[in-house]
Amino acid sequence: MSDPRTTFLDPQTIARLGSLDLKARTVVEGFLAGLHRSPFKGFSVEFAEYRQYLPGDDLATLDWKVYARTDRHFVKKYEEETNLDCHILLDVSRSMAYGSGEVTKIRYSAFLAAALAYLMNRQRDAVGLITFDDRILSLLPASARAGHLTSVLVTLERLTLGHRTDVAKPLRDLAEAIRKRGLVVVISDLLDDPARVLEGLKHFKYRGTEVIVFQVLDPAELRFPFEHAARFLDAETADEVLAVPSAVRDKYLQAIGDLQQRYRRELQLAGIDFVALDTSVPLETGLMSYLMTRRRAF
Repeated sequence: MSDPRTTFLDPQTIARLGSLDLKARTVVEGFLAGLHRSPFKGFSVEFAEYRQYLPGDDLATLDWKVYARTDRHFVKKYEEETNLDCHILLDVSRSMAYGSGEVTKIRYSAFLAAALAYLMNRQRDAVGLITFDDRILSLLPASARAGHLTSVLVTLERLTLGHRTDVAKPLRDLAEAIRKRGLVVVISDLLDDPARVLEGLKHFKYRGTEVIVFQVLDPAELRFPFEHAARFLDAETADEVLAVPSAVRDKYLQAIGDLQQRYRRELQLAGIDFVALDTSVPLETGLMSYLMTRRRAF
């Protein structure tokens, strides 16, 4: 019997749901239900603990069920309201439009960003959204105000593709602009000059910001399953290359493997979390990585 949680979070299943709000809620609620059946059962994303009522406490936090059982007043203690500013940086360059199946990299990334925003909202964290290609295209400042989540989801629902990737430049600009201690989440295929990308990501660490990087790739980019001679089109430059897959497969797989290993190794040394995601697999890997980073950092 298949795991219903895995089926629930399958990207192709999620893609067939209605609004992005429904997609995000389905992913997060399925994920949290799975957490409660897992070794992370005690991992609360919202409620912290009970403590005895003190004069001046907000009466809305009183737990009347506990009072009925114990005849004593206790309040639910939560994490500090808006205890984190989190900025989601989403790559919308043209290479993100690629998809060998039903779910492209940009759609998968939008699902992930929406689910993360929904989860942060449940934690009472402030969330912001920045889209970029070789420059910043849109910016929603981090906020935990009522209705802000809707603005984030609407922006993600209406994404338009940009042009060429230049991850490093927007990262440098944002590192200078984001002054409050918090968390930056970067979602990109990272198909750019790794030296410049790494330099841009390290700017955040230099300024005391925690960073988690999700590299989103299509399974065809990871496994290069092509068999027949074909013209391959560069999504960002429109350059065409005629190639026989069997002649270039080994070299290509070595190059993509080396790229991921370099990101993983150098980001780890810099204290930055790196998560490689395949658009054919469920989204809970991304959500769990976010929660574990959140737990360690704060």
